Amino acid sequence: MKKTLKLFGIFVVIILMSSCTPNKIMTIVIDAGHGGKDNGAEIQNTFEKDITLSISKRMKELNNNDKIEIVLLRDNDEFTSLSDRVKKINEINPDLLISLHLNSNNDTNENGIEIFVSKLNSNYEKSKEIAETLINATYTKLKNRGINEANFLILKDSNCPAIAIELGFITNINDKEYLESENGQNEIAEMILNNLKK
Repeated sequence: MKKTLKLFGIFVVIILMSSCTPNKIMTIVIDAGHGGKDNGAEIQNTFEKDITLSISKRMKELNNNDKIEIVLLRDNDEFTSLSDRVKKINEINPDLLISLHLNSNNDTNENGIEIFVSKLNSNYEKSKEIAETLINATYTKLKNRGINEANFLILKDSNCPAIAIELGFITNINDKEYLESENGQNEIAEMILNNLKK
């Protein structure tokens, strides 16, 4: 009887160890804002949709962490409605959604990066925790504008932690040049990836 209980105990330990999550792969969906007929913010033939797509692709290419799987919600210049984006996200059921966007303002002095979260998201606290990790990273070229609340459809209706990053102002000459540059896009992609490891 004791031998049977001992074997049972070993079996339970093996099952528990196999079901633990240290080796779990984190799935992160990257939503490159806008696309297709929806250019997003634009100035001087520079379109938000192109920059967000380029940075999202760089994130996938630069990801060398075998514990993180990057899934692109769009990998080309196509239009997808917000409701369809949310539907796709919830079908994938990721560990995190990151929606990439660019800001714009009539005041061309406005600049910097900010992150939005929604209190209506069922994973609000986790979303905010991740946003704080990212916004507190070291930005050498972009002003830190902090974390703000917004009930964007893609944030509030996604069934996972979700953040929207406004990567900079397309209407600010310094932000625009940085966001258009290969070096700037690589730095942003690497910054996000490096801080997700935390």
